[in-house]
Amino acid sequence: MEPVSPRQADILDLARRVGRVEVDKLAAGFDVTPQTIRKDLNDLCDRGLLQRVHGGAVSSSSVSNWAYDSRRNLAEDEKRRIGAATAALIPDNSSIMLNIGTTTEQVALALRQHDGVMAITNNINVANILREAPGVEVIIAGGVVRSSDGGVVGEATVDFIRQFKVDYAVIGASAIDADGTLFDYDFREVRVAREILAHARFTILAADKMKFERNAPVRIGHLSEIRFFVTDAPPPEPILAICREHGVQVVVSGEIEESES
Repeated sequence: MEPVSPRQADILDLARRVGRVEVDKLAAGFDVTPQTIRKDLNDLCDRGLLQRVHGGAVSSSSVSNWAYDSRRNLAEDEKRRIGAATAALIPDNSSIMLNIGTTTEQVALALRQHDGVMAITNNINVANILREAPGVEVIIAGGVVRSSDGGVVGEATVDFIRQFKVDYAVIGASAIDADGTLFDYDFREVRVAREILAHARFTILAADKMKFERNAPVRIGHLSEIRFFVTDAPPPEPILAICREHGVQVVVSGEIEESES
């Protein structure tokens, strides 16, 4: 196999650092045509080094997630809107569990204005976001802290979650399959996510549209187990059909903002 070109090497490095690269931005940055960038991306995808998505490409790994700080910058505005729309579903004076993820961190940011909320999490970042909110009591699970993302995982975490029955559970997912299956990368975190879903009266999935373009190896569950699916764009029709069949309410954050303006 021929070595990649210097420009392709730079594209690979950028994709690994920020998670996703887009054709138009790459074309402007390298001062070449979009067609040239598409050829580069197609070549890198054919080699298995990147994975094609609409408008660009992402890191091809399906067994390890992107760097956590990089994922914070990925679809940042979309996640913020999803966070606000999710928090709007949660009333004051309720209990909630939130798991690990950059999207659930945005939910936590939007929850800081709530009152009378008890928030249980296995996410150190969520705990830090909420700890100074005057109307929120924060309870953090015990267990092993992952250095990569501040997630708390392990048997002790699962046992801790089992003590509770909360009003709302908010989880994220790294990938959503066309058949409605929800996936993540770390089997330890998936065990915690399953317990969170099992110990809530209402379940909320907060995930942006990029999750339909990604792959991950560990099954969390299925959309049929979710009560509310909050996202940033209308899901593909097969997903909408699954939601209709199982009574899952789809909340599109952009549509909410348009109706309020």
